[in-house]
Amino acid sequence: MVYSMNFKTLPNGMCDGFVILKKCEEKNAKNGSVYLDLVLGDKDGEIPAKLWDYKGENEFETEMVVKVRGTIEQYNGRDQFRISMIRAAGESDEYNLSDLVPVSETGGSQIFDMLMKKVDSFKDSDLKRIVSAIMTEKREQLISCPAAYRLHHAIIGGLMLHTVSIVRMAEEICKIYPNVNRELLVSGAILHDAAKTVEFKLSKTGLVKGYSVEGELIGHLVKGAVLVEETAEKLGIKSDKVMLLQHMILSHHGVPEFGSPIRPMFIEAHILSALDALDANIYEISSATSKVKEGEFTERQWALDNRKLYNHGLSSNEYKVNLED
Repeated sequence: MVYSMNFKTLPNGMCDGFVILKKCEEKNAKNGSVYLDLVLGDKDGEIPAKLWDYKGENEFETEMVVKVRGTIEQYNGRDQFRISMIRAAGESDEYNLSDLVPVSETGGSQIFDMLMKKVDSFKDSDLKRIVSAIMTEKREQLISCPAAYRLHHAIIGGLMLHTVSIVRMAEEICKIYPNVNRELLVSGAILHDAAKTVEFKLSKTGLVKGYSVEGELIGHLVKGAVLVEETAEKLGIKSDKVMLLQHMILSHHGVPEFGSPIRPMFIEAHILSALDALDANIYEISSATSKVKEGEFTERQWALDNRKLYNHGLSSNEYKVNLED
C-alpha cells in the first residue's frame, strides 16, 4: 500500500514524490552505524520510513518538505518506506502544499462570512455585538486554524468547518424545540473554540505542532471565557448573557475528565456540549472508516473508547457538511 497520492511508481519499481517529514530522529543501529527514523506524511496519511547509513551530509528536521525515492517494504506486518534518496524541496520544485497538508474542502473565509451573516441577523444586540467583535478581531487566525492537534478536524480551516457543522445542527434543533434560545445557542457554538487560536502553536505548514504556553497553562475553555468577559467590558455590556456565554464555553467539554471545570447547567449549554462531541465523533469515525475497505474493520480507535469500527459500505465515509439552509 502506497500511502501518499504524491508518490509515483518508477519503471524500476521504486516510488518517489514530495512529502512532509512528520518525524525525524537520528539513531544508532546495532552495528554502530547511524540511521534516520522518519515518518513521512501527506494529506491522506503517514508511513514510517528509514534512511540507513546516514552520513549527516544533509540536515533534516520535522515539518520540512522533502523529495524521497525508495521502496515499500514490510516490517512487522506493516508497510515501511526504505529511502534510497532524499533531499529538501527547493524553490524550483513543482508541488502543491495542498497535496501534502490536509485542507478543508470549503475555505475558512467562506465559512467565516457565512457565520457572520447569521450574527448580523441577530435581534439580541448584546449577543450580536460580543460575537461580532470577537470574530472580527480574530478573523485571520480563525479562517485557517485547525480545530485540533491530532484528532478531529486537525486540518487547515478545520476550526471553521467544525464550528459551522455545530451551528447548522444547532439551528435544526431549534426548529424542533422552539423553547431553545436560538441566538444564545448559535452564539455559544460560534465562540466555543475561538480561543484555540491562542492555544495552539502552528508549524510552517499551518498545522498544529503543539500547544502555546497559554494553551498548556490555561487552555481554550478558560481563555475563551476570559475573552468574552474582556470583550463585553470593552463594549460596556453588563448583561447576564455574558455569564451565560462564559458558562457555555467553560462547560462544552461536558465533564471534568475532558477538561470542563463545570458541567452544562442550562439547556443551550447542554446542547452545545452534546453537538461538540457528536461532530468530533462523526469526523473521527468517517476518517477511520475511509481508510479501510468495505466489509473491513478499522484498528482500535483510542479516541473512540478503543472501539474497532466497521465500514459497511452503505454510505460515503467522507466527512462533509451541508452548508445550505
